[in-house]
Amino acid sequence: MDYDRYDRVRAVQWRGDQLRLLDQRLLPQEEHWIACRDAGEVTQAIRDLAVRGAPAIGIAAAWGVVLAAQQGSALDDALAQLRAARPTAVNLMWALDRMKARIVAGADAAALEREAQAIQDEDLAANRHMGELGAALIASGSGVLTHCNTGSLATAGFGTALGVIRAGVAQGRIAHVYAGETRPWQQGARLTMYELVRDGIPAKLIADSAAAHLMKSGAVQWVIVGADRIAANGDTANKIGTYQLAIAARHHGVKFMVVAPSSTVDMATASGEAIEIELRDPTELLGIGGRRVVVEGAEAWNPVFDVTPASLIDAIVTERGVIARPDATSMRALFGT
Repeated sequence: MDYDRYDRVRAVQWRGDQLRLLDQRLLPQEEHWIACRDAGEVTQAIRDLAVRGAPAIGIAAAWGVVLAAQQGSALDDALAQLRAARPTAVNLMWALDRMKARIVAGADAAALEREAQAIQDEDLAANRHMGELGAALIASGSGVLTHCNTGSLATAGFGTALGVIRAGVAQGRIAHVYAGETRPWQQGARLTMYELVRDGIPAKLIADSAAAHLMKSGAVQWVIVGADRIAANGDTANKIGTYQLAIAARHHGVKFMVVAPSSTVDMATASGEAIEIELRDPTELLGIGGRRVVVEGAEAWNPVFDVTPASLIDAIVTERGVIARPDATSMRALFGT
């Protein structure tokens, strides 16, 4: 695998006394870095979507704890503040729980820095391994459709679903890549296409509403997506619009793959019914690029995620292995209780 070609973006960078985040709200027009110097600034960056993607959120939060420790801030307050930044992505809670365990064990700021670095390094290694596992499921010459952004921008590097796509392209298994625009923040249009073009991977952008028509044409054999939380029965919360892709894929005989690290698996949540779905400001739907395009007086409903039932998922790929046709039994066999 030529990682120098397919793994060049690093959106979360630690600089010893500050966390540098590539502001994903401004891509692809502007590559602007935000310097976070305390836990509050990291929390704000997470809440405002300057950093997004479940693994990247968890990594950034871990570094936020380090900043609080370096400055002698109340760590319990910093943990609570960071935990409340976004409710759906379980990686955020997982990373903070891991940092809290080290705090309880008596870790100082230097030890917490090593723990945060380990979280980031482990995510990169997991993504590269998942790329190999997921690509192995794809027949040579396939077309794939992905949704939202699941690449280096959303992780420590390489990506989850986009990591599988990168590996599949490198191996000649994937011949065509399609990316849905992913309204309302257009992560597919702005971020996924940005990464694919940088890597020299031929790809086409489609409107979200063109996905079923694309599947009907026979151009894609797999839909490959990431996850923000996977319940104990395999139900998966991901960017809004994922559920309808899974329904369309099943109708058209297209396979559906979820790619996420084990830190995204929440065995304490029995099913997708128990996953809290984040609702964001309705005005995000009423404009594009900060310019209102909907008539004054109109209202909107803006859930950020939806839940795809395990029954519509053909494979969940984690660094621990692949679960085909996931259910509570197969999830428990790989992840315990």
